[in-house]
Amino acid sequence: MKKKYSKRYKKLADTLKASETNTIEDAIKKVKANCTTKFNESIDVSFHLNLKHKKEEITLRTTTKLPHGNGKKVRVAVLCEESKANEAKDSGADLYGSDNLINDINNGKINFDKLVATPGMMSKMGKLGKILGPKGLMPNPKLGTVTNDVKSITKSLKSGQIEIKNDKDGNLAASIGKKSFSETNIKENFEAIKETVLKERPVNIKGNFILSAFLTSTMGVSYKLKLGK
Repeated sequence: MKKKYSKRYKKLADTLKASETNTIEDAIKKVKANCTTKFNESIDVSFHLNLKHKKEEITLRTTTKLPHGNGKKVRVAVLCEESKANEAKDSGADLYGSDNLINDINNGKINFDKLVATPGMMSKMGKLGKILGPKGLMPNPKLGTVTNDVKSITKSLKSGQIEIKNDKDGNLAASIGKKSFSETNIKENFEAIKETVLKERPVNIKGNFILSAFLTSTMGVSYKLKLGK
């Protein structure tokens, strides 16, 4: 079935030039100008990465701190010992506890976007991996979500730390703001995620690591970005 587009979208698409590339500053101006819906659209970036290697399949999975957050409210749950409960509460966790939180998850009550666990609680999680894994919610020490420093990680997740990961085709996408954000804040968030991606470049990858990048909004068209050297 042929995909149908609204008159609003077609009007935006008519302004595009297939071969045109934009500086990040110009792309932000155009994307914000095209946010003509009544709601506060998200501003998203997508990278196509050079992750091809003859001997192995490479995955980039890490975290990055957006200096201005992405405008999305993050609900954080902390699975911890009773002695850590007040720390979790004071750090801004939306949910916290031990057996009570485990029971809720087992019963399908997942009222959070991120789950933090102390190392001592990991042995109690048991079959939770089958529930949390497919949803991308399983705590991971490499991503900082298995830690005794409950206060630090909770505040980071609340204030702009996001997880980034490529798909099987080497594409990596993330929300870096809202249409209500200033152009400066969106640019600084873009530079932060771009810097993180470049730092994670595998040593065995030859040539350019970021092959292309695009900026768009929830209901807008995509603008190709000039990447520079």
